[in-house]
Amino acid sequence: MLIVLSPAKSLDYKTPVSVKATTLPEFVAESAKLIADLKKLAPQEVADLMGLSDQLAVLNVGRYRDWSKKFTPENSKPAIYAFNGDVYDGFDVKSLDAKAVHFAQDHIRILSGLYGALKPLDLMQPYRLEMGTAFKNARGKDLYAFWGQRVTQSLKQVLDHQKKPVLLNLASEEYFKVLQPKDLDCPVISPVFQDAKDGKYKIISFYAKRARGLMARYIVENRITDPVDLKGFNLDGYKYVASESKPDKPVFRRPERK
Repeated sequence: MLIVLSPAKSLDYKTPVSVKATTLPEFVAESAKLIADLKKLAPQEVADLMGLSDQLAVLNVGRYRDWSKKFTPENSKPAIYAFNGDVYDGFDVKSLDAKAVHFAQDHIRILSGLYGALKPLDLMQPYRLEMGTAFKNARGKDLYAFWGQRVTQSLKQVLDHQKKPVLLNLASEEYFKVLQPKDLDCPVISPVFQDAKDGKYKIISFYAKRARGLMARYIVENRITDPVDLKGFNLDGYKYVASESKPDKPVFRRPERK
């Protein structure tokens, strides 16, 4: 089973980490092509393209300027420790043991507008480039055109070496769209996380994002490789609901908090 996650907008490059066995991103040459184009943009163009404040636009223009094909402990950090959003709050890598992190390295890929797909321990330089950005490039009108089949084929190579190839989609719709699921030639499972509110169960974005991280954590902690075992997911009060579930869309619900 291979898990895909979305990245986070928030990054943490201040908290030090001591990881010896870091790796390098697969698509550094492709990232460099995007960076070369991004470096041509003025702060106002970045602000307009990405809907950023002037302050964030200037920050990211600086990031593009400083980005290097050489990844070092000084300019980069392992991706799973660098991302700092709701998904990664749920995953909470800092409290995982080394064996769980090692399992994550083999079974998780983080989809990325700049890096294509990252292994958890891939060194990553700070950036802002969401997959849905309509950034024109040599391959087309947006980043989906830029990445084309590349990310799909990268994931397929991993899946082809697994005994029970299954893709577990814990990414957002924006990021999952970079993949061509049919070409993966394996089942794709997209869990649904619902929370009770006003007497009804619904998807609440903030909680659903965190739940995706919690499920990824549950998988690596328990070394799960068979999707049947996902039914046991029970972190933070979520429970599998058989009556609402389909094989490719298992539903997990959490009662209203008092």
